[in-house]
Amino acid sequence: MNYINIKKFGLACGLTGALLYLGCILVMLMAGRNGTILFFNSILHGLDVTPVIRMNVPLWEAGMGLVEIFIISWLAGAFLASVYNFSIRAGSPNH
Repeated sequence: MNYINIKKFGLACGLTGALLYLGCILVMLMAGRNGTILFFNSILHGLDVTPVIRMNVPLWEAGMGLVEIFIISWLAGAFLASVYNFSIRAGSPNH
């Protein structure tokens, strides 16, 4: 069995999280308040996001969110790869 490179998988997850975050920003910019509410209500299976939508997010705050989601996603990816690699070692007949 092959092992997953922890740093590369973490980077892939971090970049994916950042891309999704940028997509969220794009939806908010293009759809406006009502379109954003409609979009996220449909994704979240009936959960009403109206009370939590804030359209006037400062640029610095969006930038910090982008960095934070990258870090969280990187850590999650690195953890997943570590658990996968550990499970391969634990199930190995040579171990």
